[in-house]
Amino acid sequence: MESVVTLIHKINEVILNPLITLLFAAAVLVFLYGVFEYVKGADSDDARSTGRNHIIWGVVGMFIMVSAFGIMDLIMNTIGANRSDNGVDQVIR
Repeated sequence: MESVVTLIHKINEVILNPLITLLFAAAVLVFLYGVFEYVKGADSDDARSTGRNHIIWGVVGMFIMVSAFGIMDLIMNTIGANRSDNGVDQVIR
């Protein structure tokens, strides 16, 4: 069981956390780009609509990434793994 917990910690630390962080950063950029489009095209309905769509999808993307962190936490707690083992607590927080 110890090797399974170690494997899950390594997968979480090396693959999932950096991937989720990268996707979260991309969602923030989409959100900020949408805000920029919305403000820049304040006089055009089409530009505001496009900006609004980018804002909405950016927020949806951020929600999904935060949920992914929560799901990983749930999985690790379900199998009895503490995040503080192997320094994983510092990667997640």
